[in-house]
Amino acid sequence: MNDSDTRVATTSGTVARPRVLVTGAAGLSGSIVIKEFARQGIPVRALVRSREKARQWEGNSNVEIVEGDMLDAERLGSILDGIDRALLISSANQQMVETQCTFIDACKRAGVPHVIKFSGEDTQVGFNVQHFRYSREHDQIEDHLANAGLQWTLLRPSQFMQVYLREGATIASRGELLLPLEGIEMSPVDLDDVAKVAVALLQRGGHTSERLTMTGPQALSMAAIAGIIGKVIEKPVSYVPISIQQRRQAQLAAGMPAFLADAIAEQSAERCRHPKAYINISTHQLFGIRPTTFEEFAFKNFIKIKN
Repeated sequence: MNDSDTRVATTSGTVARPRVLVTGAAGLSGSIVIKEFARQGIPVRALVRSREKARQWEGNSNVEIVEGDMLDAERLGSILDGIDRALLISSANQQMVETQCTFIDACKRAGVPHVIKFSGEDTQVGFNVQHFRYSREHDQIEDHLANAGLQWTLLRPSQFMQVYLREGATIASRGELLLPLEGIEMSPVDLDDVAKVAVALLQRGGHTSERLTMTGPQALSMAAIAGIIGKVIEKPVSYVPISIQQRRQAQLAAGMPAFLADAIAEQSAERCRHPKAYINISTHQLFGIRPTTFEEFAFKNFIKIKN
């Protein structure tokens, strides 16, 4: 980042922008956060494991791409040099706890004042976090962060609207939404909304020791979601409930690692035990962001499979 790019005007003059880092910048969540920084023309340092996966940001003067492994504590020292706030995102893999705790410890050594952890929130009323691997692991990491002696904030979005885009091929070819979610409701949130909050947090700070939950503005059944997608693509789309085992086998056949397919099966089973979803748009309101409805999301994203 150039010094000239890290200045921001205020009513009292010009002050230095905070220097910020986003990890997992090539993944789904991280890349949407980086996209929001680029849209707003705000400088950001983007950490990726492979520069090859960050080609879309090459040549963007506001995006400083750095390559490194979050488990490499020595390398993290130079990556974190001069950083004021960091957004912590990593893959949901078998090393998530070790990866994120290593990063938190590196932030402490490097003197990074404030870490914002991108976590998650299952919105099924009564959902037991102990029954889902990644909820348990996020809790473990959150405890480590809270005890690290840093300023911290937890950003906890619900299921992403973007996950339904993975069903696009089946929807286009068969007119079916195949999921093992029986008759439950979900309150998915648009990651674009979450990214706006993340950028604001990284720029403005504050909200330390707070857990910021974000859901979408509607609790929707899978049949309702299928109906909205069908309206957008102007073709009938039906929700077809399948078993958790059917879904797991399809994921394994598509190359998903067994540990991840097993974790998703665990989550689906717990969701099905708690069919009602709650809505919490307080974080949207706090940051002045109008919550995106699923219909608005679908018109932006599913229109490509209309023909």
